[in-house]
Parts: sequence; C-alpha cells; structure tokens
Amino acid sequence: MPVEFLGYAATNDGSETRARSGPSFDPEYTVRLARAHEEWGWDRILFAYGSGSPDPAAATAYVAAHTEQLQLLLAHRPNVSYPTYAAKTFATLDRISGGRLMVHFITGGDDTEQAREGDFLSMAERYARTGEYIGIVKRAWTEREPFSHHGWYFDFDSFVSDVFPAAGHCPLVSVGGCVPEAYAVGAAQADVYCLWGEPLERTFEQIEAIRAASDEAGREVPPRIQVSFRPIIAATEQAAWDKANRIVAEIKGNRGRRLSMVPAQSTGSRRLSALAGHSERFDRALWTPAALATEGADASNALVGTPETVAQALLDYYDLGAQIFSARGYDLLEDAIDFGRHVIPIVREEVAKRDAALGSAARAYAPECM
Repeated sequence: MPVEFLGYAATNDGSETRARSGPSFDPEYTVRLARAHEEWGWDRILFAYGSGSPDPAAATAYVAAHTEQLQLLLAHRPNVSYPTYAAKTFATLDRISGGRLMVHFITGGDDTEQAREGDFLSMAERYARTGEYIGIVKRAWTEREPFSHHGWYFDFDSFVSDVFPAAGHCPLVSVGGCVPEAYAVGAAQADVYCLWGEPLERTFEQIEAIRAASDEAGREVPPRIQVSFRPIIAATEQAAWDKANRIVAEIKGNRGRRLSMVPAQSTGSRRLSALAGHSERFDRALWTPAALATEGADASNALVGTPETVAQALLDYYDLGAQIFSARGYDLLEDAIDFGRHVIPIVREEVAKRDAALGSAARAYAPECM
C-alpha cells in the first residue's frame, strides 16, 4: 500500500528551541521551506491553525502560487466561519492550486484556545458540530442545485455555490482525536485519520478503535491512518542521542515562550504527558522527554537515531496499518531537508519491497484461469 510523508508549512523559522528571526509571516521563508519539501521528496505540507497566527488559507494560496507538485493540507476550525463560506474558500484554493488541496478539520481540544475566538461549546458538542460541518462542506462541493440544511448547529435555505473544486478532484478530508466522539466523526466522514505518535501497542489499539467505528458507520473502507512524530536524526546513534538531549535542554530553556499551536489541555497532549511520565523510551526509537518538556504539545514524541533506525521505526508503524507519516524537526528547514534526503528514500524502498513481496505471494496462490 502507498506511503506518504507530511511536512510542516511554517510561516517563520521559530520553533520550540529558537525564537523566530522575523515577523510571524515571513513570505520568503515560507516559500523557501515549502520548496525544500517539494525538492526533497515530501508529498504534502500542513498549514496549521492558531487563534493568533497568520491565516493559513492565505498562506496556502501563497505557497500554491510558488510550488508546482507539492500537495497542500489546510487546517481549519469549524468555529471560525460558516460551512458554506468555508466550502467556497476551499474550492477556490483547490482551483488556485490545480487540485492539490486537502482539508484537516480541527475540532479543538483546549477550551481556553477555543474561547479566544468565541467558541464555548463542550468537547462533545464540538465533535458533533464538526461532523455536521463536514457534511455540509461536502454537499457544497458537489451539489449543483440549491439545497437547504436544518441541523443542530447550522440552519440555512437554498444555498448553491458557484465555485467548485478543480475538475475531477474533490479535496480529501482528515480529522484527528483520541476520544470516542472523534473516532465516530472520523469513521463517518474522514479520508484520513490523524494520530499522534505513541508506542506501537497503544497505536494499534487506536487503529482498531477507528476500524471498529468505521464498521459501525457502515463504511466498506476505513480512513487511512496518519501518525505524527518529531524525528531527531544524526549520522550515528550517539550523535542522535546527544542531539536529542540538547534539544530538550533548549526547549526547557525556552519554556516561557510558548509557540505551540495545540495547548496542553487537549486529550492527546495529556496522553503524551502521561506516557512521558511512565517511561522515556518505547519500542525501537520512540522517546518521550520532548513531550514532557512541552507538556505534550504538538505531537511532540520523538523518534531518535540514525536515518536507518528512524526509518525502521516508521516501518514498524507502517506494518500496523499507518500509511501517512507526519514529521517535523526543530530546525524546520534543515531538518526537513535531512529527513527528505536520508529517511524518506529508505522508507519508500522498504515499502516497495513489501508491496512486491505481497504481490508475488498473491500471484503464487492465485488460481489458474480455466
């Protein structure tokens, strides 16, 4: 089965380990980082959302105009605009990019962050709203006649859009979360379900929960699984661990300057923090102190080691059923280049070998045509 790599479309060079050198939206850096992902074999980049951050939709349009093949994942919170308006925005961006858009719907895991933009619903209510919202967006993308909707969160009459996604394309949809309400929405609506990097056993449990919810929703094919990590690689194992320890020291030194897009109140963040309190290392290369230092924010569990070690760790998750890997370093540009140069080719080669072996096995046991 195919494997994809999702990078991070930062609009400045700041991270948990360093202060940004310019404004929050630095056009030159934004394009430079995006083009590095395109050059070094990444499939897609994520334009994240934060209540006070640059508008990711505008950044997506800007990058679309300065890249050619790179796929674009736009994060969107359903509380910030009406679904009919959002559907037109997404369709316009898909046209601008030539059919390269995908949309990630963020339900929101932190009450304080949601309240900054007027959202005071409970988490359960937010997930219910997300499901209703996605359904409306999909209808607006596909229906050419006016339609009405009278739901719990949205109510309108006779809407019809005059802008649709690029010809032959309908943007894929992704969601995430690690609570039953999230599994239910993702199972019913998402093409991709996003998980933060946890130990293999716990990841498998979540994948099974998503598949069960997908069966309950009556879907023949469940969402593809995405898993997110913060890779820390170096030429030798010792150099990688030395680098990891330096990064955690830098994070702790910058703790008062919070750059995280996802506050630590979210269920996923609490899971990572609790995991870090249990052990520093899991499986082949999963390392938790970075998550502990950031209070579990932003998919902060690391994979540490040489490119070969990190690649094999990713393949362990691939063997569980993950097909998309989200990765982001701490030096955003250089780490994106290094990961693309050294890790992505190994994973793609090994996946190709697995697929070839499966194909050979299927042919070996296929009945002869009569």
